[in-house]
Amino acid sequence: MPEYNNDTFFDMVYQVVRLIPKGRVTSYGAIAKYLGASRSSRMVGWAMNNAHTLQDPVPAHRVVNRNGLLTGKAHFGAPDAMKNLLEKEGISVKEDQILDFKKIFWDPTEELEIT
Repeated sequence: MPEYNNDTFFDMVYQVVRLIPKGRVTSYGAIAKYLGASRSSRMVGWAMNNAHTLQDPVPAHRVVNRNGLLTGKAHFGAPDAMKNLLEKEGISVKEDQILDFKKIFWDPTEELEIT
């Protein structure tokens, strides 16, 4: 696994998250795998928790757990904020679970080329 310091890793996470198209979602693990750090999905979660502090917006609401659950919703202020952001993009959510998760899942390893 490549060695990164937290700031560098977080910056790479933010770069990937900014590429997720509206109306699509990905998982913490998919981002970690794309970055060559497949065991670092928790660090991706920490990066998402920190994303609200950045000047350049990061659509952290598009990152969910591997089952499509809104596990990061507590970090969006209001209890329904993450759900509301997703629904504004046409994503259906019921009981904190994304409906049709597999259909709208965006896998960076398939969608992006590593350069």
